Parts: sequence; C-alpha cells; structure tokens
Amino acid sequence: MAQERGFGVAAGLDPGVAAELAARCQELGYASMWSNDHPAAKGLETVAEFAKGAERVDLGVAVIALDRQQPAEIAADIERLGLDRGRLWLGIGSGFTEKPLTTMRAALPELREALPGIRLLLGAMGPRMCAFGGEAWDGVFLNWMTPELAAERRAQVEAGAKEAGRETPPVFGYVRTAVAVDAAERLKKEESFYRDLHPGYRNHFSRLEEPVGTVGVAAQEPGEAQSELSRYRALDTVVVRALASGTIEEMGKLAEAAGPGV
Repeated sequence: MAQERGFGVAAGLDPGVAAELAARCQELGYASMWSNDHPAAKGLETVAEFAKGAERVDLGVAVIALDRQQPAEIAADIERLGLDRGRLWLGIGSGFTEKPLTTMRAALPELREALPGIRLLLGAMGPRMCAFGGEAWDGVFLNWMTPELAAERRAQVEAGAKEAGRETPPVFGYVRTAVAVDAAERLKKEESFYRDLHPGYRNHFSRLEEPVGTVGVAAQEPGEAQSELSRYRALDTVVVRALASGTIEEMGKLAEAAGPGV
C-alpha cells in the first residue's frame, strides 16, 4: 500500500490547540493523529481533543506503558472519553519491566479481552520484539530509528509474520522532526533526554552508534525535511513527531512543512 503520514505530539497539548491542529492536519492530508503517553498526561485525553477537530483521520496513542496503566484502566478511559474504537490504534509497551518480551507475551490475551475492536500495536525497538509484533499483533510501532535500522526491523516483523503464517501487519514509526532555524538544537535536546531515560534506551542508542542529535529530521526548510522523511521507506506510516512549541502557529507550520502533499 502507499505510504501514509501521521502527525504526533506530546500528551497534554492544550485542548484548543489539539482540536484546531487535528482539523488542519486533516486538511493537509495526514491519515492519522498521534499522542504519546507519559506520567504527567494521558495520551487518550489528547486524542479525544483531536477527535473533536477531525472526524475522518485515525487516532493513535504510542505508546501506553503497562507498568503504568493496566488494560482495564485503558478500557475505562476509552469509555469515559467516548472514543470511537474503530478509529483507534493503541500502541502498547512494556515500560520499565525487567523482562519486556515476556511481559508483552503474557499481556496480549488480556489486552484483546479488555479492548475488543481496537487495533493493537506493539511498541518495539529490538529484533525479538519486532518478530513478536509480526507474529501476533495488529501492527508494530517503532521509535528512534534511522532509516537503515527501520528497514532491518521491518524485515524482522516480516519474518515473524511469515513464521506465524500471516500477512505482515503495518509498521508505524515516530520520526522526530523540526523545521526551524534552531531545528538541530531542538532535535539534540529531545534525543539527549531519551538517550539516558532508562537502560533500554541507553542500549538502543549505543547499538545505533549515531552522534547525538542525528536520529530524526532537523531541517531549515520544507524541501530538506521532505527529503529526509522520504528516506523512511520501510515504514507504512511515518508519524512526524513534532518538535515545535505548543502553539497552533508553530505546530501548524511544522505540519505544513512535513505534510504528505508537500
């Protein structure tokens, strides 16, 4: 299928900005709107604001960590917020658990039971987790990938699906993106935070062997951003993870610069 583009923000974006931004992204041709999820703000609440502004695009959270929220709590939030299950993609991750793959294998049946009708994505960075995503999930959500590593991880998703005798599910991925005079500084700041967040991230970036501030897109103008985003050919959906101040003006400019029709 043709590659699609989504637009992603950090959870807790001002509700008015979120609704207006979703409407603008829908006009620009984005296929989906995404929020992460973190201890200070729930991604599903930001997604509910997206839903108020855009009625056609898919809605996603990537990822909800199971060491913070259990399936029953996630289901209760969806019900409380009145979200359309048919539009939802939920990325689920292991969080800071000691045995991530074991945790996710054990959690999948409970997630299926608690969240019927919702497409479940496995948050993955390593090869075994990607293979498991291909084997049993509705899709895989990658994070902090170079184009080259994204291609490797896609191959592992495909291998897992083949082993299970099923079609390869879609592969999504965040690509941190800044298009501004200070784009390089924005990317470096964001990446530096994640590089030391916990051992899983430290190991991931160590294996990448990439300089700080280079895993993503830092561009001065839209043409350069589009060229860099186009290198992520292994992803079925490139989710432009916005590195911009949380105003409709700045978010809107980035959405235009990184949009699918540019």
